[in-house]
Amino acid sequence: MKNLIIAASLLVGVSAFSQAKFDPTKLNYSSVDVSPMDAVYYPIQAASSKTETPKVKVVYSRPQKKSRVVFGNLVKYGEIWRFGANENTEIRFYSPVKIGGKEIAAGTYSLFAIPNEKEWTIVINSDIDKWGAYAYDKSKDVVRFNVPAEKTSSPIEYFSVSFVQTKSGADLYAGWDNTQVKFPIEFK
Repeated sequence: MKNLIIAASLLVGVSAFSQAKFDPTKLNYSSVDVSPMDAVYYPIQAASSKTETPKVKVVYSRPQKKSRVVFGNLVKYGEIWRFGANENTEIRFYSPVKIGGKEIAAGTYSLFAIPNEKEWTIVINSDIDKWGAYAYDKSKDVVRFNVPAEKTSSPIEYFSVSFVQTKSGADLYAGWDNTQVKFPIEFK
């Protein structure tokens, strides 16, 4: 009898809960991020093309300059940086590539940098789904290599990433404020 009463109580409770109406006007949507997330593919048109397949995809957040001095101030020289804002930037290779003299298997990796005034260290790391560089683990680096930092002809308001085709693959360009870097990606 006791089990029957418990079962009946559960059935009434489940029935009442299942009839509750969902009110979408009661949701608390988050506000628009000041550093919106973006994605760029190589080839650039791969995401919208029926004939081209992507070779590389970068998902990153795009912080703004907002009249600030970025490199050497907001982004400290000599310190690991998430290559954007918010979550660490992720780079996906759809097939094996060669970067910085090292072959890298297809897959998704995090992309970091250690900016300096004249040269940056680019870091590709196997640890993904992290916030910023706070949990960065050097032991998970896949490759590190240095690239020259170039001054731009005019300031770049939003941190930006793009690709330019080369004979052996593509150069990944990244620029923000008055600085730009690039590194080659060879496709296998």
